[in-house]
Amino acid sequence: MFEETKYNNKMHKTHEVFQQELASLRTGRANASMLDIIRIDVYGQKMPINQLGSITTPEPRTINIQVWDVGNVSLIDSAIKKSELGLNPQIDGQLIRLPIPDLSEERRIEIKKIIKTMGEKCKISIRNIRREANDELKALLKNKEISEDEVKKKEKIIQDYTDEQIKAIDLRVSNKEDEIMTI
Repeated sequence: MFEETKYNNKMHKTHEVFQQELASLRTGRANASMLDIIRIDVYGQKMPINQLGSITTPEPRTINIQVWDVGNVSLIDSAIKKSELGLNPQIDGQLIRLPIPDLSEERRIEIKKIIKTMGEKCKISIRNIRREANDELKALLKNKEISEDEVKKKEKIIQDYTDEQIKAIDLRVSNKEDEIMTI
C-alpha cells in the first residue's frame, strides 16, 4: 500500500542534509560546524575532525581544535588547507588555531551564488521524491490496487509536502544570504 509518510520523511531528510551543508559555509563568524565537511584519512578510514579532537570557538573569529593524538595534527592541518574553506591553520603543539578572516564583498557574492545553487539542488531532490511518489501512485492505479479518487487525494498530500519543504528551503536560503551580506 502507498505510504505518503515515507515520502514526507525522505523530503525531510533531504532538507536536513541541506541545512548541514549550509551550516558548513563560512560566514565570517567562527562556527564549529564549518569543519563538518572535512574528512581526515586516519586509522584506515575517513573521519570528521570532531572525532579526532575537541572543537571550540573561544572568540567570534577563532576556532580552536585540541587534537587528541599528536600524530593527527599534520593530517588535520593539511586537510583544512586543501578544503575550500580558505582557512590558514596555526599549529601550537596539539592545538590548531583557525583565525576566520573577514569576508570580502566579492567572496560574499560568491557565497550567495553557492547558497542559491545548494538550494536549487535540494529543491530538485524534493521534486524528484514527489515524482517518485506520483509514479508509485500511477503504478498502483494501473494495477487497480487504488481508485482514481484516492490517487488524487494522495497526489494532493504529496504536493502539499513538496510545497511546504520548498517554502522552507527558500526561507533558509534567504536567511543565509542575509547573514552572509551582514557585515
